[in-house]
Amino acid sequence: MPIRAVLWDIDDTLFDYTGADTAGLARQLDTEHLGERYGTPAQALLVWRQATDRHWLRFAAGETTFQGQRLDRVRDFLEAPGMTDAEAGRWFDRYVEHYRAAWALFPDVVPVLDALAARYRHGVLSNSSLANQDPKLRHLGLRERFEVLVCAAELGVSKPDAAAFLAACEALGLPPGQVAYVGDQPEIDARGARDAGLVAVWLDRDGTRGAGPEGVHRITGLAGLPELLAGDTRFGARSGIR
Repeated sequence: MPIRAVLWDIDDTLFDYTGADTAGLARQLDTEHLGERYGTPAQALLVWRQATDRHWLRFAAGETTFQGQRLDRVRDFLEAPGMTDAEAGRWFDRYVEHYRAAWALFPDVVPVLDALAARYRHGVLSNSSLANQDPKLRHLGLRERFEVLVCAAELGVSKPDAAAFLAACEALGLPPGQVAYVGDQPEIDARGARDAGLVAVWLDRDGTRGAGPEGVHRITGLAGLPELLAGDTRFGARSGIR
């Protein structure tokens, strides 16, 4: 079956989440006078990311709400378990203001979307929420490029669960074999898409994380995507594009 549509991850695939998160947290620590608390900015970012990962896993497992994981990230990061929801919410909102000020697309995003527009349909599958991702895509000028936007918070299931990928394919009205998925995480995105029957494309932007799972196509920039899709190499070994 030919590939007829591309599903996209957003954060660290289309949107430079890591860059915005790093800049936003640095500004937040500065304005909150917490710069010395964690030793170095890199150590502060590590603690923040660890808290983010811990509480996101709780959300993905259904143990807390989307907003709840945000509030618990703040309490965890600040080592302030007694912080009220209102206090944690205000702290997170201040961080978000700095984070949003640093929003940016990767430079290869618009060129590849333009190159693929005439031949493929496009959608998004994100492990976030519509309330979070829809405004982001609109701010970045991308929302109208995607027919569907499917998010874990509303769907009730997260990548790498096959049900998330299949729900996005259903929203497009296509079988998974006619859909390619592009994301930056080799397990959550690429292996999950592969196991759900989609053509899995792992975007390894820094090119240092190894070969990735079997049956997954690896590219180090989006400029390689049109050639990969046109070649339709899913039935053989990994594409030679690196």
